[in-house]
Amino acid sequence: MPKRPAKKPAKAAGKALSRTVVARTASMKPVMRTLPAREARVERRTKETHIAAEVNLDGTGVYKVSTGIGFLDHMLEQLSRHSLIDLTLAAKGDLHIDFHHTTEDTGICIGEAVAKALGDRAGIARYGDALIPMDETLTRVALDCSNRPYLIWKVAFSKPKLGDMDTELFKEWFQAFAQAAGVTLHIETLYGENNHHIVESCYKGLARALRQAVSVDPRKADAVPSTKGTLSGTMAV
Repeated sequence: MPKRPAKKPAKAAGKALSRTVVARTASMKPVMRTLPAREARVERRTKETHIAAEVNLDGTGVYKVSTGIGFLDHMLEQLSRHSLIDLTLAAKGDLHIDFHHTTEDTGICIGEAVAKALGDRAGIARYGDALIPMDETLTRVALDCSNRPYLIWKVAFSKPKLGDMDTELFKEWFQAFAQAAGVTLHIETLYGENNHHIVESCYKGLARALRQAVSVDPRKADAVPSTKGTLSGTMAV
């Protein structure tokens, strides 16, 4: 009996691969298009923090996160898992002072990596939204990958801290992410009592909305979703 050819080894999890999408022409005939893998690496070094972040927008939600802040690690892991964006992040910051610089700068780095991976934003769905229930809490998140950074934050906490982390820092993280990623981001907790649930529903909502917004629409895989033909400037609509 002839020997069967050996199977090729599978690609390692988290590695960026090119994507093949099926687009349709005006005649509705399917056309195969291979798009480049959407991954990026960003490093930020200041007197306050040193952070390296890598993302793969077409991943499976594989993560490796270390910030020195346990609760923030937990939230960033939720962001990766529910968005299916692979995330590797290592941060060293001046935690002996407080958690502010490390929290804000991780938002900046992840946002910059997402923006870099999106490139000219051609083919993306652009908009995403999510309504996230978490026990007694319900949070609504909507976003636009418009390259016009903006944050609406309607989230209230009943306590100043979650463990060792100041609850006011969560707004700082989302503000930093929205600015660096170039997204219009609206977050509103409609109701909730448990502060852990409130924060976690915000990150999961961002994750699910991002998952929609950065996905590629096969009908327009090579077109920027704007009547101006570009999302590279601040006034594109």
